[in-house]
Amino acid sequence: MDPLTHTLTGLALSRTGVKRWCAQATWVLVLAATAPDIEVLSLAAGETTYLHYHRHVTHALVMLPVMALLPVLVVRLLTRKALNWPRAYALSLLGVASHLGLDWTNSYGARLLLPFSDRWFSLDITNLIDLWIWAALLVAALGPALSRLVSSEIGARPGSGRGLALLVLGFLLSYEFGRYLLHQRAVTVLESRLYNGLVPSRVAALPGPVNPFHWQGLVETPEFYSVQAVDLLTEFDPANGRTLYKPEPGPAEIAAWEAASRTPAFQIFLKFSQYPLRRFTPLEEPNKGIRVEVMDLRFGTPPQRRFVATALVGEDGRVRRSWFAYNLRER
Repeated sequence: MDPLTHTLTGLALSRTGVKRWCAQATWVLVLAATAPDIEVLSLAAGETTYLHYHRHVTHALVMLPVMALLPVLVVRLLTRKALNWPRAYALSLLGVASHLGLDWTNSYGARLLLPFSDRWFSLDITNLIDLWIWAALLVAALGPALSRLVSSEIGARPGSGRGLALLVLGFLLSYEFGRYLLHQRAVTVLESRLYNGLVPSRVAALPGPVNPFHWQGLVETPEFYSVQAVDLLTEFDPANGRTLYKPEPGPAEIAAWEAASRTPAFQIFLKFSQYPLRRFTPLEEPNKGIRVEVMDLRFGTPPQRRFVATALVGEDGRVRRSWFAYNLRER
């Protein structure tokens, strides 16, 4: 999920009454809920490096105890106040676990079993940015301030926000479960149809940021991908989808692909990509060759060029340049 969601989740958890248990609960939980994203520092080395380390070992289950220690140390150093270490550490474990759980729910996923396995785990039930989750967490964050404002006007004692925080967290759990059920239904709808007379090899139902009944379907067959708009409130017609044919490369394209696949940008990207679509474009004078592109259809479909690895391969079969970009710009 996005950083705002993680931060607000940590804040909501801190409002459930744990301040009585640990005085620095708010800071510990907010920092712990965002701690695994410390990998963002790798972006300084470029987008390819960031792709490799994004949701890497800091999101692994085996590293959860280590990541939970960092927020406690930071809070102790910054506040310079006595800290109940066992309780603060327990809260930090909860905060880091909330981060891993939220990232598991979306389409990007996380490599939870590193360093033993680099498999990506994702439920595909929430978008990277979910406006309903934002709204609920903002209510939990702003509710106590509004309560204090109203209470000061009428002379009443303000509430702690504990009940509201528990209500919001309960709503989020119910919301995630509801989206899980809707996702399963969307997948079943996609799997139960033929596409240009072919049975799908595999399908994916990807969530949008607002409407839980609207999903983007990706259907793969040996010959093409079919991109579908799935509305669970209406009848699904696979004929309305968009077909993206897989290219049949000739000898020159095959050689260019093999050369591109040996570059670090392509090797890192192909380990990450779940629904790759290749494209080959001839390069004109003065430097003839082939432009090789592969994009992940989970994050964009042509002409939207998102999550794309690109290589420029000369006629001699050598790669002149290769790179990865989240949003492709000409180079």
